[in-house]
Amino acid sequence: MEKFTFAGQPGLKLLTDGQVATIHDHALRILDACGVQFESDEALKILKDHGARVDFGRKVARLKPELVLEAIRSAPSHILLHSRDGNPVADLGGANVYFDPGSAAIRFLESDGRTVRPSHAADLAAISLVNDALPHIALQSTAVVCYDVPKSIGDSYRLYLLLKNSPKPIITGAFSVSGVGHMRDLLAAVAGGADVLRERPVAVFDVCPSPPLKWTHISSRNIIDCARNWLPMETVSMPMPGAASPATIAGSILLHTVETLSGLTLAQCACRGTPVVYGGAPVHFDMRHGTTALGAVEATMIAAGYAQMGKFYGLPTHTYACLSDSKLVDAQAGLETAMSAIIAQLAGLNVISGPGILEFVSCLSLEKLVIDNEICGLALRLHRGLDWSEEAMAADLIATLGPGGNYLTARHTAKWFRRELHLPTMIIDRRDRNRWQAEGGTDSFQRARLRVREILDGHRPAPLGSDREQALDRAATRIMDEAGVAEVPLGPR
Repeated sequence: MEKFTFAGQPGLKLLTDGQVATIHDHALRILDACGVQFESDEALKILKDHGARVDFGRKVARLKPELVLEAIRSAPSHILLHSRDGNPVADLGGANVYFDPGSAAIRFLESDGRTVRPSHAADLAAISLVNDALPHIALQSTAVVCYDVPKSIGDSYRLYLLLKNSPKPIITGAFSVSGVGHMRDLLAAVAGGADVLRERPVAVFDVCPSPPLKWTHISSRNIIDCARNWLPMETVSMPMPGAASPATIAGSILLHTVETLSGLTLAQCACRGTPVVYGGAPVHFDMRHGTTALGAVEATMIAAGYAQMGKFYGLPTHTYACLSDSKLVDAQAGLETAMSAIIAQLAGLNVISGPGILEFVSCLSLEKLVIDNEICGLALRLHRGLDWSEEAMAADLIATLGPGGNYLTARHTAKWFRRELHLPTMIIDRRDRNRWQAEGGTDSFQRARLRVREILDGHRPAPLGSDREQALDRAATRIMDEAGVAEVPLGPR
């Protein structure tokens, strides 16, 4: 994809071309005049060696425009993710759209729809199994924190469990300085070696700045380690209007641009050509309640705005959407999830993280994940657009059948019915009332609960294969030994 161009702008445009250019100019000026804090001396040294002006006392690096522009030019415009088995699955870039469950929830909603408890390893295993069976969610994610696993290996363990249970590519992230290295070893064990993993990446690593304008020691090291190991990463800036970014949407998009370009620049200085996704997790800070709503329309508007910046830079894009801040899988959950999903899809965001998520990204529900799969399917159908071929327009058919013609029996209808129309599962009810009542009169949550049970009882993901599974177990065992961990749930011991 060409860099610094308006040609690839999405269908939904909140910013004019002139406004995109203005944000770009302001971002370069701020990076040069103000700079960004990196708490890692190694990161500061890397940037200094590439021409940044560094104040090691304040740990601030001021980035010259030419350094930032060169970083943008050197970052790939597409990242091709592969399955655990090495098959291409998701081309992140261009106009492509993919969904994955939201990440790092700390609670799990039980199937009664009301009971919430801390999340555990068994929950992540169930999430990965259910998600493996959902056709409209192409990617897995390290969706919940496992509180029955030691924190010292929490990041690598979550990746281990997903690699065990599903072949889908993964959105993940490290919690520690050593996390990226450990997780690289797990991925390499499954891929067949580090060189194969570089050619056929299986995972993308989220790396988050600490707003405003700061990268911690851990996040700085995660960027460097991903770059040196050629692991795709996703910078996840978190604008919070009025709290961690300016109270305006325009100012929040600008701050997001500055933070994202600073992380991108460090990655390219550490290793030129490192794959980076232009990501984020914008929120609306509700000052009435002190909460951080991701389901607010303003949050998704920020995402749509920075998506245009990412397209301008010719980079793959990401956001958190297709989620809700409701505490229940209710009408609020449906309207917030669907609205944010459609806005994000129309904005051309390549990776949309959020299905299954409730309550400010703190809780995950399997039933909501199943319902959200249907929302993703509708969004992807909209994204596919219209077929304007001569056969699809059917001018000859209309003329032949004429007034009063019967389209139901036409061969054209039989051919195009399933191709053209999106047919949801029974999660979305389209029966007449009499049949609905005769078949139980269930609501969408009850139908989703039944579908979850069917998947957990009967779905069997593609097997990993004994050789690769043994290599994965050995790599996990080495990580456990290094951390002094003797046993973990569902683990190699």
